[in-house]
Amino acid sequence: MQIETHGQQIDVTPALRDYVETRFERLARHFEHPCQIRVQLGLDKPEHKAEATMNLSGRTLHADANGQDMYAAIDLLADKLDRLLMKQKERMVDHHRGEGIAQSGVLG
Repeated sequence: MQIETHGQQIDVTPALRDYVETRFERLARHFEHPCQIRVQLGLDKPEHKAEATMNLSGRTLHADANGQDMYAAIDLLADKLDRLLMKQKERMVDHHRGEGIAQSGVLG
């Protein structure tokens, strides 16, 4: 998994960059193939904002989150992306199951 972290009107410290990478490591368990995540951290006064765009094969997922501090926003963002990936994975599994049933002639 390749993670790019950028700041909008803020400097991304090495501590923030490491925190993003550790929180997003758990997302790799959903898909085996490589994916690219672009994370943008910014200040939307008085809240901190974190946005992520994830490129999978043939699919782009986007999520954003606001929090009291940057670490809270990153936590919320990681949770949202985790839920989006689980939904995407379920759709792929359901889609493949539907193809198998239709091809076997069960549905007539």
